[in-house]
Amino acid sequence: MRVFTPNEVTVHAANKYLAILVAAKYARVLNEFPRDRSKSGEKKLTTRSLEELTAGNIEYRVVPRRRSE
Repeated sequence: MRVFTPNEVTVHAANKYLAILVAAKYARVLNEFPRDRSKSGEKKLTTRSLEELTAGNIEYRVVPRRRSE
């Protein structure tokens, strides 16, 4: 299992908390795609999403919350 340091994930995100949120949402997107279940050595989706984030392959934007009136 690969360990991602906070310095690695903050290169492409504003802070480590935002990086984890972006990676988690991207893992949910990856989960929607069909996968080949016969591969036993497949990486976990969270690991794949963190690798994509640290490589700079994920584009995201922060949308401010709307205030409820």
